[in-house]
Amino acid sequence: MNVLGVVPARGGSKSIPRKNVALVAGRPLLAYTADAARAARRLTRVVVSTDDPEIAAVAKDLGLDVPFLRPPALAGDATAMLPVLQHALEAMKALGFSADAVVLLQPTSPLRRAEHIDTAVELLQTSGADSVVSVVEVPHQFNPVSVMRLDGGRLVPFLDGPLVLRRQDKPRVFARNGPAVLAVRTAVLERGSLYGDDVRPLVMAAEDSIDLDSPSDLEEIECRLARRR
Repeated sequence: MNVLGVVPARGGSKSIPRKNVALVAGRPLLAYTADAARAARRLTRVVVSTDDPEIAAVAKDLGLDVPFLRPPALAGDATAMLPVLQHALEAMKALGFSADAVVLLQPTSPLRRAEHIDTAVELLQTSGADSVVSVVEVPHQFNPVSVMRLDGGRLVPFLDGPLVLRRQDKPRVFARNGPAVLAVRTAVLERGSLYGDDVRPLVMAAEDSIDLDSPSDLEEIECRLARRR
């Protein structure tokens, strides 16, 4: 199975300027995804999809391949991920590499490790699923059966029915954590879907699941990286 790792790293970012090359614990943010991707055993090839020559240069210095530049039309704030992955597949096919599956590795998940990537690919292969996406368990206090909404200034249950107060009575629910890892079959992307119909979970720990979106996230990530070291 040929598996293409794709690291999307466009130049624009509103929340944190130049986010993908911003320094995190003294290294470019992109470096942590580069470490995980290069250490993963189940990726046949890893490429960076960027529209930005500076990011391309940083990626190459980190040992990542940048065989094409993403067109500006696919690098806007509102650009969806599906056409970005479809473009990467087409660009690589033009260069003689055909992939059976793609693994999306967003640089904004720097705490994801090589074993997460390999486990996702293994599950995709053994399960026959359309895709495998990383998720984190939702803390019990944010469970849908506990969440409230405002109705005319009054708090009422978000879901119909009584609130469930005891943690052990609440169903386990999960949320995508970025996602940090998305392994999806090429045929699914070619059909115009990012996930397909049969989606399996890669459950990750909360401490590995921070998705960098704000300056406060940077502080939390640096603290967790320091603990790892």
